[in-house]
Amino acid sequence: MTTYIIRRILLMIPTLLGITLMVFAISRAAPGDPLSLRMGPGGQLDASQTFAVLETQRKLHGLDKPLYVQYGIWLKNTAQLNFGNSIKHHRPVIDLIKERLPITLSLNIIAFVIIYSISLPLGVLTAVNHKKFFDRASSVILFMLWALPSMWVGQMLIGYFCGPTFLNWFPPAGLSSNQADMMPFFPWLFDRLWHLVLPVICLTYAGFAYLTKQVRAGMLDNLRADYVRTARAKGLSNTVVVFRHAFRNSIIPVITIMATLLPAMLGGSVIIERIFSVPGMGLLAFEAVTTRDYNIVMAVATIGGLMNLIGLLFGDIAYAIADPRITFEGKI
Repeated sequence: MTTYIIRRILLMIPTLLGITLMVFAISRAAPGDPLSLRMGPGGQLDASQTFAVLETQRKLHGLDKPLYVQYGIWLKNTAQLNFGNSIKHHRPVIDLIKERLPITLSLNIIAFVIIYSISLPLGVLTAVNHKKFFDRASSVILFMLWALPSMWVGQMLIGYFCGPTFLNWFPPAGLSSNQADMMPFFPWLFDRLWHLVLPVICLTYAGFAYLTKQVRAGMLDNLRADYVRTARAKGLSNTVVVFRHAFRNSIIPVITIMATLLPAMLGGSVIIERIFSVPGMGLLAFEAVTTRDYNIVMAVATIGGLMNLIGLLFGDIAYAIADPRITFEGKI
């Protein structure tokens, strides 16, 4: 297992390089120049002055060099954890990430915990009550939740729960109230969590609907297996049969989803943070793409790719822990 982990870590390096190279090529191939977009159409300068200013700015940001040279410089700096400076914010990208990443991680980790806290017991419960009213009703509700687009749900939540026309229970945007910095810790924490309720709901509902269906399907396959009938014939209680035998053998698909769910949620939070004006990595990435802020785009893509690769590695390790019969010896 140790040899396999070392091989996987070494394999992550060329994979991550391939991801960054692809993102670099796509971002540079997209129409629009970040400096031209910032300057706008003309202003007080004539064409020759505008061209001179743009050329000076391109040299300043290294955009006048060939693409392969730009990528090499970026790669060298990134190896030293230097993602360069933001063209829009005029600040080091690493500082922006340090500010935004904890916000996005806290939002997604809360949603991740809620998803698994709901999905695992609900999936087991629906499988145990197969073809009964609870199973059928929950299946319909879960399918409807999974089909609802998060953008539409976010707008509906703001309209019904944030406006004076209806309930006006939650704040429509941001992370905290105006006077939050002056609050004691626990009122500040409550205010922060209250602002996160609606974004977390948008991040959660589709995930636990999908995962619950996966847990249910895995449980149904194992509850029909011969070893479960043998366990029941031995007189084991239903709780032991369900949780110690059927559920344990149904955990592999859950681990597969777990390995990719958190990175996928981080990518999906772009829409949620945009809707609720949450100043996290998602909103930063959205602004960077629209303004062609190359350094931020590359940094966000690199971090996202690395998290996906680490998640897959942890998933393989969790396989071996959950089922000792799984071995990776001799595999890459």
